[in-house]
Amino acid sequence: MTLDVETPDPPELQEMNPNEYEDADVVGDTDYRRDELEEFLHDGAWDRAFEEWTEHTDMDETDFQIVLDLELLRQFDFFWDSHADRVGYHAPGLPEDWKERNLHPDIESWGTVSGINAGLTELGQIVCDVLKDEYIDWETEYEAPDDLPEF
Repeated sequence: MTLDVETPDPPELQEMNPNEYEDADVVGDTDYRRDELEEFLHDGAWDRAFEEWTEHTDMDETDFQIVLDLELLRQFDFFWDSHADRVGYHAPGLPEDWKERNLHPDIESWGTVSGINAGLTELGQIVCDVLKDEYIDWETEYEAPDDLPEF
């Protein structure tokens, strides 16, 4: 299924510790290189990833309009995880108490909520893949611990 929508602006990345997210665990270097990642996003990585995502997502125009209305794309975070030599990310999502909070009039089922959350997670992963495969050429400096046995 193809989602036929205009590519929105990439998110502005905020300085924060990724370990504060429930879904991230970053060890080692705290240079998350957000400025460089944000520059890559503006230089075409976001457009490239978004286009790829729209070709395969299960999200429809109504669901995507909810994402836009709630400004969820602005809440994405991308950061460099030097220990794992990868781009990490935090995808925004709709909370479990969506019904009590009356977040949006078009959110009527758990299916909509889970579809949006899954779609945003997929977008985040595609953005990470595009950044790593097509934009990043950083060498991660791995330092072996001093207490490795000698063979």
